[in-house]
Amino acid sequence: MKRERMGRIDHELQRELARLISTELKDPRLGFTTVTRVEITNDLQKAKVFVSIIGDRHVAKQTMTALESAKGFLRGGLGHAVALRHTPELAFIEDRTTERAIALSKVLAGTNGSPQPVVESDALTTTDPESPHDSQ
Repeated sequence: MKRERMGRIDHELQRELARLISTELKDPRLGFTTVTRVEITNDLQKAKVFVSIIGDRHVAKQTMTALESAKGFLRGGLGHAVALRHTPELAFIEDRTTERAIALSKVLAGTNGSPQPVVESDALTTTDPESPHDSQ
């Protein structure tokens, strides 16, 4: 299947799942959830739904449990909203890239924003004896 069509299907599934999760699901275990991306298989039978969850590990675990239990409801709503021959089976995967980015920014902030200087002799060290940048 063409890459452009697959991208459009992924985007449409992401948009509709985000709408269903935010407006239709009323599970108290559900935390603040964002659908970051959807990847559907070439045969359109299965879809990986990547979700970002704001909160601690306990909130994330509860939210993933709520999404797993609402999988059938979400698949049914998706089938009504998106015109595909078969509604894909959903697999929810926690996307922790935001957490990693925050942790990385904290590490960088710990260095007071000043990058470590690169020593030129370390950067130009070679083993080629004919190199003009030999550090000997």
